[in-house]
Amino acid sequence: MRADRWREYLDRLHPSGLLYATYEHRLVAELDTERLPQHVAVLADGNRRWARANAPGLPLSEGYKAGARRLRDFVEWCDEIGIPVVTLWVLSTDNFSRADDAELGPLLAVIEGLVDELAETGRWHVNPVGALDLLPPETAEHLRSVDTETSEVDGMVVNIAVSYGGRHELRDAVRSLLAEEARRGTPIEALAKTLDIEHIAEHLYTRGQPDPDLIIRTSGEQRLSGFLMWQSAHSEFYFCEALWPDFRKVDFIRALRAYGQRERRFGR
Repeated sequence: MRADRWREYLDRLHPSGLLYATYEHRLVAELDTERLPQHVAVLADGNRRWARANAPGLPLSEGYKAGARRLRDFVEWCDEIGIPVVTLWVLSTDNFSRADDAELGPLLAVIEGLVDELAETGRWHVNPVGALDLLPPETAEHLRSVDTETSEVDGMVVNIAVSYGGRHELRDAVRSLLAEEARRGTPIEALAKTLDIEHIAEHLYTRGQPDPDLIIRTSGEQRLSGFLMWQSAHSEFYFCEALWPDFRKVDFIRALRAYGQRERRFGR
């Protein structure tokens, strides 16, 4: 058992930890299982701010590592609740283009480590989604290999949104659609007349999956920043003040409870 996991285990044996665990179990028991989301997506924001506050003088990668541990926890929580699809946004195209090599290298190493850890459980299909062609070739190949290795797993789908941007996704969807129709010999004029919403949806990174019912963003930011632009048309949003490494299971349960209390109208 890793040192951080061991400390967490010991903390839970403390009377205050036992009380907190009891509170968690009560909240879970109170959830309406008929009103749980089928797809939860999370913008795990605040890792660098967490590092500056909690690991001063150390590299920002300490925040990424803490965030990755919490992402692993989050996947476990979702599986425990019975949510079929989870999407974790770990690296945006904007952050990728702005980061220098000194920051990007450690971050990609943390992401690869997280992906490997999730895949090694043998419990989930770990599915990288994003503009993988923008990544270093060895990283992109590593992520694709994990996708292939876990594709037959009959369990929760865990989308890892890496080098992901909503505009890039729509661009890639349109490119894929046009290429497919070109192979069929469809004239552009005919395509313009018959193109429908479903045709584009079939070429998104998340094709074949339900759209996210609930999108969670941490660190107090209240915007989507282009996350799942197409798929989030009818999503419910939950914003939390906690920095991502400080996001607790009880915060997640409260998000699920808030979701279950909302009347979803789907634009009607």
